[in-house]
Amino acid sequence: MFQDDLAIGEKLERRILRKIQKRYPRAKKIEGYFKGYDLFIPELQVRIEVKQDKKSQHTGNYVIETEFDGKPSALSTTEADYWVIYDGECEIWTTPWRIKEAVKGLPIREFIGKGDTRVKKAYLCPRERIKKTAEFVYAIHSNN
Repeated sequence: MFQDDLAIGEKLERRILRKIQKRYPRAKKIEGYFKGYDLFIPELQVRIEVKQDKKSQHTGNYVIETEFDGKPSALSTTEADYWVIYDGECEIWTTPWRIKEAVKGLPIREFIGKGDTRVKKAYLCPRERIKKTAEFVYAIHSNN
């Protein structure tokens, strides 16, 4: 299960990277395990984290993780300048600061995610709340 999720995540990262490289050809994926960010654009000195949450189509919420297995993660540890959240319908391009604004006032939930064996802490943030504060929202069509 983890390996499948990893492969799906890497495929998404490469798809986002190809889009970026059309304008910034030196952009690259950070290979191997690195929790700070996934993509880097040297021309701009910009770091990008790529997240996928297709389940949000059914729940209405994006899972914004802050801790995994008792250790800070994701939003708590990101070094990215931008996050791209893909939900199967659109790509939301936003900043960690805007995400933190969107989750303000929401309770942090604890649960074990599908395919996980350890507890994570996360905000369950309504999709529209994130989209409202996003820099860009791109609808995805089947030819993308």
